[in-house]
Amino acid sequence: MKVFRNYLFVMLMISGTLFDNALAQPKGETLVYFGTYTRGPSQGIYVSRFDLKTGKFSAPEVAAETKNPSFLAIHPNGQFLYSIAENAGDSNGMVSAFAIEKGGALKLLNQESVGGKGPAHLVVDKKGKALLVANYGGGSVAALPVLDNGKLGALTAFIQHAGSSVNPQRQKEPHAHSINVDAANRFAFVADLGLDKIMVYKFDAAKATLVANEPAFATVPAGGGPRHLAFHPNEKFAYVINEMTCTVTAFSYYANLGELKELQTISALPNGAQPEAGMSGAEIQVHPSGKFVYASIRGHDTIAIFAVEKKTGKLTHIGNEPTQGKVPRNFAIDPTGKFLLAANQNSDSVVIFQIDEQTGSLKATGQILQIPSPVCVKFVQK
Repeated sequence: MKVFRNYLFVMLMISGTLFDNALAQPKGETLVYFGTYTRGPSQGIYVSRFDLKTGKFSAPEVAAETKNPSFLAIHPNGQFLYSIAENAGDSNGMVSAFAIEKGGALKLLNQESVGGKGPAHLVVDKKGKALLVANYGGGSVAALPVLDNGKLGALTAFIQHAGSSVNPQRQKEPHAHSINVDAANRFAFVADLGLDKIMVYKFDAAKATLVANEPAFATVPAGGGPRHLAFHPNEKFAYVINEMTCTVTAFSYYANLGELKELQTISALPNGAQPEAGMSGAEIQVHPSGKFVYASIRGHDTIAIFAVEKKTGKLTHIGNEPTQGKVPRNFAIDPTGKFLLAANQNSDSVVIFQIDEQTGSLKATGQILQIPSPVCVKFVQK
């Protein structure tokens, strides 16, 4: 009898703990963070809560006051967030580490230098051991260790790019614009707008180091200006948005070698039109199903929609959906694959679209989040 009473007591305690945890973290809800420019009324990083069942978002709140957190990255364990602080002038850029607290508030843990000017993009590797940063202004890449408590260690790798490409105004020097890690966590890929190259590095997560791969790079058509890259879920293909020509380059990816080979380059504008003054490509994402690719076009102020040919990975342009705002930058697809959030930098809005999972088309839901100068959207997945 005594054993039974002890067993009952333990089970009640466990049940109570589970109940408390359920209250603390409601099922079907996740957090979404927004990076911004703080040159106007923005105070820093904003947060909203997303109900996965209803598709509703809560009113955005300030999660952390910080300067120009234009791009964000989430640790794989969902407990930490990292942001860049875009800088101007000759000083080196910084990255900040935050702990994600109950309710979504962010607590600053520490900051570290990235060793180069104008950081523009960052990513945490798949194991959560390193933070990788692309420095646009200085044309360089950096790696910093992520400690067990979420803090950042000092710089462990720094590589300066060199060279130029065909456009004398935009490509007289390197401009590393984004950095990604493949699913196997073996290689890092840096889209360098100034070189018209995707630089490839061997990546050691345990040491947080980068070493040039062989082959060391892939190219896009001259004058394209590669900006961001996204892998297909099957890891056989990768897609790059070219900022200057508003095109998308599709690659085959050979994971054992870290090698990219071009399949096609296709316009992200209707009927293959040439971009007009003020138009430029910004972001690219692949739908979780692998059936569609989306790309944002500033100036045209639309999301381009492509169908993916399953066997070859090649794209067919389906159409362009207006983002109902000005200068769409980053966008994100929610964990369910049902919604796309487009950040309109110059109209202080994030517009929510529903994704037709059969056709890939986008339909505005009527939900609009008012956020000053939004440029990045990141969901927390735990």
